[in-house]
Amino acid sequence: MGSRFGWFRPVESASTLLRRGEPAMIEGNTNHVRGMFICLAGVLLGFGVLMVHSASITSWPSEFERVYLSRHLVFLAFGVLVASLCAWVPGRIWYRIAPSLFILTAVLLVAVLIPGVGTKVNGAQRWLRFSGLSLQPSELAKIALPLFVARIIVDNRERSCKWYWGLLRVVAPIALTVVLVVLEPDLGTSLFLALSCGVLLFVGGWPIRYFVACLTLALPAVGSVFALKSYQAKRITGFLAAWNDFNEAPYQLKQALVTLGAGGVFGAGLGKGWQKLSFLPEANTDFVFAVVGEELGLIGTLSLVAVWAGLYVAGLSLLRQLERGSFAFIVSFTLLTQLVLQAALNMAVVTALVPPKGIPHPLISYGGSNLFVSIVSLGIVVGLSRDDRRQVRH
Repeated sequence: MGSRFGWFRPVESASTLLRRGEPAMIEGNTNHVRGMFICLAGVLLGFGVLMVHSASITSWPSEFERVYLSRHLVFLAFGVLVASLCAWVPGRIWYRIAPSLFILTAVLLVAVLIPGVGTKVNGAQRWLRFSGLSLQPSELAKIALPLFVARIIVDNRERSCKWYWGLLRVVAPIALTVVLVVLEPDLGTSLFLALSCGVLLFVGGWPIRYFVACLTLALPAVGSVFALKSYQAKRITGFLAAWNDFNEAPYQLKQALVTLGAGGVFGAGLGKGWQKLSFLPEANTDFVFAVVGEELGLIGTLSLVAVWAGLYVAGLSLLRQLERGSFAFIVSFTLLTQLVLQAALNMAVVTALVPPKGIPHPLISYGGSNLFVSIVSLGIVVGLSRDDRRQVRH
């Protein structure tokens, strides 16, 4: 496994340094990197509060701006509280409760599909509502599924079983989750979950032949989903039109590009953007990156990209002490990569680099479930990064 991750080679593992009798060096370096990682996450969260407040302003000022901000701050505070607790939960606890978390998430994914239980918005039944609060179970799957699949990979490695049984144990929970999310319908999130699990399986040492076999079986299913949903095909044709004939591009995509271009290099100034007032749809959620471009310009967008890059590099440095292939390493790497990948996909959608899909910008967009899950994911990464000094397979 070590040869597959060349970018870890310059830094020796914690176990090697411990054999040399250098625990103080490990602790000092790790604490420094962990502090940097948490600071960068804090920068993103603080910037997100500013952008949610600014992007929520409309052409008809009302109480809604304050409602958006107050709700965002409530979810932010709750997420930080839970993430702080998760940062002190050892890996062996996550290993033990992974099956229970997955079962709970699967039950919620089934419940959201039941008429009268799940809430349907714009033809999609993805939310559970309780006393004014909403929960999106597919967001919880971004944590529960990696934890459970990582445990199965470690279990398969440590027990002797037939190859087909080990393959089935890994594929079954992924397929179940993806199918339930597709039924909502939410093709974008289902593909994102499948991609995240692909990253996890690669890091976990899954044989390439298994990837080839699964992709061969999955491609016809994905093609049939696209064929059954006409609006999915329209998104792709609209995306292609944006590059060939701008006038034929989808309204959202045109407004996003216009909003980005309106900011120029330095931007109109924080809170002074015009496109968000009536023209740019979903300005405080899926297209908040476009608002960043209009108000803070190219400098603002590139700075945001730089902070995300810094967070990822700091996170990878934090994971260097973990043993490759351990439960802690597999889960931490997956959650970290998943979060940064979601941010990259959101930016790609706004800049018309990929077909449009409702993917919020983690830590920056207004939201409840996504914001909470993103913050908790960071807390789990911080907590699991502490594990390798004491134990390490689980």
